[in-house]
Amino acid sequence: MCLDEFRALLTRHVRPDWTTAIDGVLISKVDRSDPPTPSMSGTILAVIAQGAKRLALGDRIYEYGPGQYLVASVDLPVTGQFTRAEPDQPALGFGLVLDPAAVAELLLRAGPGDVPRTGEAVPSGIAVSDAPAALLDAVVRLLRLLDEPRDRAVLAPLVKREILWRLITGEQGATVRQIGLADSGLSHVSRAVRWIREHYAQPFRVEDVARMSGMSVSAFYRNFQAVTAMSPIQFQKQIRLQEARLLLATHPGDVTGVGQRVGYDNPSQFSREYRRRFGAPPSRDAARLRDVGHTPAGALT
Repeated sequence: MCLDEFRALLTRHVRPDWTTAIDGVLISKVDRSDPPTPSMSGTILAVIAQGAKRLALGDRIYEYGPGQYLVASVDLPVTGQFTRAEPDQPALGFGLVLDPAAVAELLLRAGPGDVPRTGEAVPSGIAVSDAPAALLDAVVRLLRLLDEPRDRAVLAPLVKREILWRLITGEQGATVRQIGLADSGLSHVSRAVRWIREHYAQPFRVEDVARMSGMSVSAFYRNFQAVTAMSPIQFQKQIRLQEARLLLATHPGDVTGVGQRVGYDNPSQFSREYRRRFGAPPSRDAARLRDVGHTPAGALT
């Protein structure tokens, strides 16, 4: 399928905050390849129309370009970088927030044999594939509705359901289907991920989080690693350091206080782990963020 209309629609409707008139639909435009930036992935479908992006999750690297899509089934700490983005040819991307309730409804409506069987293994929380023509066609039709306000309220929900169905029955369907299954391995890991994110500054016992998630300790370790490419403690550390960076962007002179707020009692350990994560100690990184006027934030995956 020709990507020209896809690119034209994205260019015409992009906003500074990347939102659109259709709830849950995002458009990104980036005109330079900045250094890798940490953010949270969100639970999202992202399709590239122009340019390319590289994403790191733990020790896994994902790269995708025009006509390819990425699915993030859990909100995970990632490091992303647009590798092809220039002022005269910016990177352009489409995003659709994935709603577990909408996925669940489609799975309930599907007839016997309509949906491929899901294997026993818990899939990774992030996956990349080539976008089939039917999926790209549905994405373009959804974007066309940005030019058709009279039809938008009625047709946009229908096209979004079609996009979800294409994902559910597509190459990465196993990942997407588990979003809507209340008792899937992914849903158990998602429960643990949410708890750790909400209580990131608190120490915890892995056994307690495993029990809260409804899994044995061994199954919890195995499934958590499969989804996030990290151990639970590594995941907590990533969240702590990303939150610290956000706080330092607005409180650059309070490195010790920020470290304590995100759960570090030892300032030396905080500085050491921060430098390992971001390439500079907290005070120097905060000054750099202030000098360039940059506040780290989440980005369209």
